[in-house]
Amino acid sequence: MTESLFGSNLAAMVTPMEPGGALSEPGLARLVDHLLATGCDGIVVGGTTGESPTLTDTEAARLVHTVATRTGHHARVIAGVGTYDTATCIHRAKEAEAAGADALLLVCPYYSKPTQAGIVAHCLAVADATELPVMLYDVPARTGTAMEAATLIELARHPRIRAVKDAKGDLFEAMSVMARTPLAYYCGIDELNLPYLAAGATGLVSVVGNAFADRNAELIRAVRGGDLGTARALSTTLHPLVDAIMRTSQGAIMAKAALADLGVIPHPTVRLPLLESPPEHLRRLRDALAPLITGLIRA
Repeated sequence: MTESLFGSNLAAMVTPMEPGGALSEPGLARLVDHLLATGCDGIVVGGTTGESPTLTDTEAARLVHTVATRTGHHARVIAGVGTYDTATCIHRAKEAEAAGADALLLVCPYYSKPTQAGIVAHCLAVADATELPVMLYDVPARTGTAMEAATLIELARHPRIRAVKDAKGDLFEAMSVMARTPLAYYCGIDELNLPYLAAGATGLVSVVGNAFADRNAELIRAVRGGDLGTARALSTTLHPLVDAIMRTSQGAIMAKAALADLGVIPHPTVRLPLLESPPEHLRRLRDALAPLITGLIRA
């Protein structure tokens, strides 16, 4: 079952940093504990929200090792290894496997805008490099190139390519690919968590889940239980926070600000070219957080 490979309630984890930009070990430990306590059964490390373009190979492997050790097998650890260079992706995939990752997250190569045949060749090469299951990451708004349905169907033939994190937002295409392949779909757009789950998605890879994975867990349970009324109500309660985190500036920036405000991580530091939230963004975020803080499960 694919859920046992990746989990269902995944957080796209931020990378806690000290004010100078170094990785924050205390912040990382507290964040992992918080994610476990709030119901995450999968943690994506070193993905987009983890500021992957700014991480060195050494930092990426260290993050995987630290998170894998800290989780104690209570959640699956999915390592982001995608770049625009196949050789680098293979290197990072092997390092992630050695560091204790349970699975890989592989984004469509960005900037170079390969053909669909090039995307297939790239993904197959990385999937062949380790024994770990692979979740493809389709996010054309960032990469400049979408993974077409035919590409996903072809890649699904590989025994280790088992899932898709869909941040494309084409729900009809997602349902079509789900109907034609064994690929598990994970919603990668917090604004669309409810419709993706209702359409048959296995789970979520959520930025908002950094702060409130417990609410995502309730949403998943409600949809699986066929209680769409409760699911809609839960989704509605999260709308202001989803809007504040995902539509104010940038997800990694706002998720770190939320976690710092909640006392989970000590600093909201991000690395350039990202900048910390200005006061007007923080006010909007705090207005969204206020009604949700009651009942938050702290680490």
